[in-house]
Amino acid sequence: MDALFTSSSLVALITLTFLEIVLGVDNVIFISILSSNLPGSQQGRARRTGLLAAMMMRILLLLSIVWIIRLTAPLFVILGALSPDGISS
Repeated sequence: MDALFTSSSLVALITLTFLEIVLGVDNVIFISILSSNLPGSQQGRARRTGLLAAMMMRILLLLSIVWIIRLTAPLFVILGALSPDGISS
C-alpha cells in the first residue's frame, strides 16, 4: 500500500486522469458534431447511444489492459520459441 503513494505513482495517476478527461471531452465533441447532422428527433438518442458506446469501449479496453498485465505465460509464439539468449530452441 505504501507504493501507491509514492511521487511517481501520484504523477502517473494525475497523468492518466488528465488523459481520461481530455479523451472524454473529445468524445463528447465528436459525438455532438456527428449527431447534429441527424434530424432533431434522433439527436438525443444518438448522443446517448454514442456516449454509452464510448464509455463501454473504454471500460472494456481498461479491463483488457488489466488482463494483459496479469498474464504470466505467453498466449502464442511467433517464429518459434526463443531462449533467453535469443537462440531458437
